[in-house]
Amino acid sequence: MIYLNNAATSWPKPQCVIDTLVRYAQGMPDGQMRSSLETEEENIMEACRRSLSRLLGVKRWDRIFFTSGATESANLFLRGMDWTDCRIYVAQTEHNCFLRPLWNLPGLRERTGILPCDRKGYVKMSALSELPSGKGAVIISHCSNVTGAVQPMGEIADIVKKKGYLLAVDVSQSAGCMPVEGDAWKADILIFTGHKSLMGPQGTGGIYIREGLPVRPLKYGGTGRESGKLLYAPGEYDYEPGTQNLPGIAALRAGADYVYEFGVEKISRKERENMAYLQDGLKEIPGIHLFGPENTEPRGPILSFGMDGLTPADISYILKDSYGIIVREGLQCAPLIHECIGSGKEGTVRVSISCATGREEIDALTGAVREIGGALTHAD
Repeated sequence: MIYLNNAATSWPKPQCVIDTLVRYAQGMPDGQMRSSLETEEENIMEACRRSLSRLLGVKRWDRIFFTSGATESANLFLRGMDWTDCRIYVAQTEHNCFLRPLWNLPGLRERTGILPCDRKGYVKMSALSELPSGKGAVIISHCSNVTGAVQPMGEIADIVKKKGYLLAVDVSQSAGCMPVEGDAWKADILIFTGHKSLMGPQGTGGIYIREGLPVRPLKYGGTGRESGKLLYAPGEYDYEPGTQNLPGIAALRAGADYVYEFGVEKISRKERENMAYLQDGLKEIPGIHLFGPENTEPRGPILSFGMDGLTPADISYILKDSYGIIVREGLQCAPLIHECIGSGKEGTVRVSISCATGREEIDALTGAVREIGGALTHAD
């Protein structure tokens, strides 16, 4: 089986991640301040925050809070802020982790505007520049999970801050495979998931919240601290109630350390070279339509394509059942971008690689697509 769906969940995981999960599953559980047992791992959450801060480009590691992933993080931010007299602008490239809360939480849809993108998946800077000055937030993904387009976050941040808005950045597709510079971008919010290029397990992720930002907690409950205290004072926040996913957090730390030691720049360079190789191979095949950036433009390890005569679902099915190749088809949980890139209501076939992907796997994909296209031609 050839796995080319790393934008959904990266695979295979580094052995250190697997070993950490096994060790925590087999070992005596950490009490998380709820037991007389003291283990050498009692600061694993702090250690993971420190490891993540290096990859997120933020000095305040203590402002990173763990969640189950990007969806919970987005809900924490959107539900936790007071949006009275505010406007929220969300990029057309965005994932449903932001779009669905904005469309469904009371009062948010009416105050939400869309920042359009171009046919390659880049946000139109002219639209951003034309925003009125005001109060609210701009929400944008660093890297599109459909086209792989990497937004010019430095330029975007300058405009957003001059307009007076908060900046919330989804780095789920970029953290771990390209530089993320939260502090340099003056980001107020960073949301991320652990199971993609950070190489952690599913069900891990988190949110960075700038100090002083009044985000109310999404949940209240046990913390293991001050158990007699029931009422929190105004502005007193605790974002991690309940027993945390410590095995997952420990494994996420192992994944983050693996990425850091491997080298983000090295990972990014390898993936860019492999994406260029993939794109060059696919564009030579008759009937193939590529969506997104050119090889010379900023892009992540993601490529979308379509084929004359077959739906994305057809192509994905044939690749899996006839060639043992796993990709992703459809709207990729980002429904608004497809109108701009011209992929239609059925979306695209998405190929996404990781630092573990080899040229032989890419050759297998391009060879399979060429055969599928050839079979269509002969059938005609």
